[in-house]
Amino acid sequence: MGKLFGTDGVRGIANIEPMTVETAMKLGRAAAHIFKHKAGRHRIVIGKDTRLSCYMIESALTSGICSLGVDVILVGPLPTPAIAFLARSLRVDAGVMISASHNSFQDNGIKFFSKDGFKLPDHVENQIENLLFSGEIDAIRPTAKEIGKVFRIDDVEGRYIEFVKNSLPKGLDFQGLKVVVDCANGAAYRVAPMALRELGADVVVINNNPNGTNINDQCGSLYPESLQKAVIEHAAHIGIAHDGDADRVILVNEHGNVVDGDALLVAFALAMQEDRRLKGETLVTTQMSNMGVELALNPKGIHVLRTQVGDRYVIERMVKGAYNLGGEQSGHVIFLDYNTTGDGLVTALQFLSLIVRSGRSVSEITNCMTALPQVLENVYVREKRDLADIPEVQQTISDCEQKLAGTGRILVRYSGTELLLRVMIEGEDHAVISEMSKTLCALVEAKIGAKK
Repeated sequence: MGKLFGTDGVRGIANIEPMTVETAMKLGRAAAHIFKHKAGRHRIVIGKDTRLSCYMIESALTSGICSLGVDVILVGPLPTPAIAFLARSLRVDAGVMISASHNSFQDNGIKFFSKDGFKLPDHVENQIENLLFSGEIDAIRPTAKEIGKVFRIDDVEGRYIEFVKNSLPKGLDFQGLKVVVDCANGAAYRVAPMALRELGADVVVINNNPNGTNINDQCGSLYPESLQKAVIEHAAHIGIAHDGDADRVILVNEHGNVVDGDALLVAFALAMQEDRRLKGETLVTTQMSNMGVELALNPKGIHVLRTQVGDRYVIERMVKGAYNLGGEQSGHVIFLDYNTTGDGLVTALQFLSLIVRSGRSVSEITNCMTALPQVLENVYVREKRDLADIPEVQQTISDCEQKLAGTGRILVRYSGTELLLRVMIEGEDHAVISEMSKTLCALVEAKIGAKK
């Protein structure tokens, strides 16, 4: 991990380093320099979610980019995957999304997309960081007509909606389906309900009144309780919850129960395999997915490849192996046939398509795997100290692995976006793994824990 970039761009508390206007302006300058691949005018598209701080970060990025002689296209609040799509369709040099995804409103973040719509690889992020810290481009100051311009495009919502609708078979619609959608007061607050209604669904919308501070506030993919209640109240066929930037989705079935993210991946893999659309007969996921994924898919002839945590690493492996389905337990699903990043709206439409084409309910479709018992705990830390330098922690992890003896897994890693250590343990006996997790978390708290 570099000085600024984590697993998903740059992120932090807005108006505190690194999420200040000063650093945002420098990031804009550095990125503009990197993306000027050829002679002539250059353009970068900037989108954002609904956080109060997006205004100042957007202005700072825009100023920095224009100061390097690159034009800026502003598109306002849109989902992250819409920016990936626009980077390609507008033929610009890069895309930038201002969002802290599922984090609360006081945080913000900046993530970059290449002209091909993919998140930047580590070496390009390192180049941007090096330019920002080295001062190498401080003297590059275009003047007169060479300074960048700013444009605003007003029809981008319609463009993106048509794009996601085109991921469905021609003629398919959602007539007769009642859908509750939780927009998390975030970036999808307009496009998600519009797309579903245009496709004929009976749509009930909740949490679609952003005010700058209520994004992800007890709503959306991390807080599905209000969605569960609404599904039951309205006798809906399905509930759909996005996070703040709508690159992920959490589903609620007709009984008001949250669908496990791994079961969602398995359901898609099985359906695509049946339709002979699953390239390489492979699902790409991360170390966090339950071992039940393999137990469900391997007997069907479907391989499971695992990467380190982060959808960017899933996508890199998918591109390398020419696979078209991947994702994370957290609700990120990547359909490379349709978009270059996780797209919560595309995922929702693809699942609704499964309901229509199969005639089955959400619970029937997702009753496709049995998960091993899993415990996942977060420990707030004051520093991301190398665990190899804490012998007691290393010994405890080793002891746990020996007790599991191949019947489970233990994964201990730092969050890429927060001062958190995540402890995940799987095994056959929930009581045993719970005790392991409790012991390990207590030891970490004693060594490097932080009050929250």
